[in-house]
Amino acid sequence: MTIQLSMMQTMAVALIILFLGYFLNNKISFLKQNNIPEPVVGGIVFALLNWFIFAVFNISFIFDMSLKGPLMLTFFTTVGLGASFKLLLKGGPKVALFLGVATMYLVIQNGIGVSLAMLTDLNPLSGLLAGSVTLSGGHGTGATYAEMFSNSQNLQGSFELAMACATFGLILGGLIGGPVTRRLITKYKLSPDSNDVANTAEDINFDPEEDERVTAKVMMETLLILAVCIVSGTYMYQFFKSINIPLPSFIMPLLVGIAITNICDFSKIYKVNKNAVDLWGTMSLSIFLALALMSLRIWELMNLAGPMILILLVQTAVLILYTYFITFRAMGKDYNAAIIAGGHCGFGLGATPTAVANMEALVSRYGPSPQAFLIVPMVGAFFIDIANTLVLQIYLALPFVN
Repeated sequence: MTIQLSMMQTMAVALIILFLGYFLNNKISFLKQNNIPEPVVGGIVFALLNWFIFAVFNISFIFDMSLKGPLMLTFFTTVGLGASFKLLLKGGPKVALFLGVATMYLVIQNGIGVSLAMLTDLNPLSGLLAGSVTLSGGHGTGATYAEMFSNSQNLQGSFELAMACATFGLILGGLIGGPVTRRLITKYKLSPDSNDVANTAEDINFDPEEDERVTAKVMMETLLILAVCIVSGTYMYQFFKSINIPLPSFIMPLLVGIAITNICDFSKIYKVNKNAVDLWGTMSLSIFLALALMSLRIWELMNLAGPMILILLVQTAVLILYTYFITFRAMGKDYNAAIIAGGHCGFGLGATPTAVANMEALVSRYGPSPQAFLIVPMVGAFFIDIANTLVLQIYLALPFVN
């Protein structure tokens, strides 16, 4: 028997899944400590329940996914609206340097994924899903590219593979950051310099006006900006598609968002409320993931389990070596650089919240590092998603990948 749900019924189930994830994260300390996203937790539980219902009662569900596309576009547009070049300038040269180091790793990460996928007789696109698509991009980027690979290249099991890789990366990203940084601090006898900390806190600071109140009016203004970005970006996407330049549908709204936020920053004609942008981004991503995870088929991963685990273990080992030998040295071989290396472990395999959690645990033991808390979240939350999109487009243009 098949049960078909309307758009509003589907949305209700998605919200139930989301709040189930919040409930389980609050009750299970392992999930909370490792920053497993609530929609992923709830979605996996729902997928297991859905599998049980189908296996025992032969009942399947058909969901109305009309809102999934608009929510995905909204999330990536908020990424663009958050990419302020003024923030990059405030962070100084080290932000640009860390962005370069992190971007170089994206190239390496995808090279490992594609190479091992081909060696294990998997589709090279699966290697990208086990590369920067999920490990640096997270669940949202993974779900988007998985759907694109499934529709355009008929890659079977892509969504399940993407969600598994992203979840695996979140867990490992939270586990390796502490040991890497502790090893660096112990080996080089590093400690925070009180003078440097004071100078950094004084010289590099965010504008206090960034902490603005979010009202219903501000949220609606931000929604209007998002709509303008999405509508104009969609027209641009259709234009490039008409001239045979294939691009993911979210790229043009993202680029329009970058243009609008930076024009507003430099011209002062309007101030985009970053808090409202973050709220819209969080809400759209959470609901999008809940919708996407409704149809998760965990059992279809069994054929990919061996090669996938191999690729992810190699990715983890290479990131440990990269942060230890490259990130740490490139960022100055000092205490701040060691904390930044621990943060890079977090979002190199997982997500920015994992990176921040790594650094918070480290500074609570070894001492403050305001420079790291400026640089890592700025790159991890804003600029790495843009760099990741560009790197992925280069790989997708390679004939042996696509």
